[in-house]
Amino acid sequence: MVSAPAPQVTAHRRTGRTTRRVVAGLVALLVTVSGCSTADGSTEAATPAGSATSAAVKSEPSSPAPAPAAAPTALPVAAMSASVPLRVEVPTIGVDSELMALGLLADGSLEVPPGAFPAGWFTGAPTPGEIGPAVIAGHIDWVTGPGVFHQLAALEVGAEIRVSRTDGSVAVFRTTEVTRYPKDAFPTELVYGDIDHAGLRLISCGGAFNSATGHYEDNIVAFAELVT
Repeated sequence: MVSAPAPQVTAHRRTGRTTRRVVAGLVALLVTVSGCSTADGSTEAATPAGSATSAAVKSEPSSPAPAPAAAPTALPVAAMSASVPLRVEVPTIGVDSELMALGLLADGSLEVPPGAFPAGWFTGAPTPGEIGPAVIAGHIDWVTGPGVFHQLAALEVGAEIRVSRTDGSVAVFRTTEVTRYPKDAFPTELVYGDIDHAGLRLISCGGAFNSATGHYEDNIVAFAELVT
């Protein structure tokens, strides 16, 4: 039996096109299935403004110290145009999966993959590589064994995520954070809210498995940003 809370969805503008965003009511992205739940900070020291000069010694006024050069900043990576994703690869945790489209069911709840594989991408969000938070969801396990995102919690910051797209391009992301959230405190706005760059969220279930409910108690969310 599959069930999920019905998310409230609203239309909004993102880079000239309308997309749908989950804004409230969703505490777990992935629904429960039989036996499986698929939801340099350095401080600059102060320097004296100057020091007293003896009246007996004539000194030339000192030239002002040159301003420190600004630290170079990384140029933002240009976002890509819309293109349906076909495959997601996360080599460090053994993910290599085709992608299916995930929409919303009649009751407003999120559709999920019907089995352990493949993963799916949420069609109500930007496609991976566009400005905004693209979302890919997959099961941690299934009645048949491990799911596509079985090792998502082990993903490390800096790891590469590659998404192949129908236009022949590959959107390459770098993992910036991997966090576990209780399902009753799922950070909907953080995951689905507007951002000013091309981002990606990989989502699955995790944490303790509650045998009484048949659900995992938490969600694992990996955040990533486009690098090429």
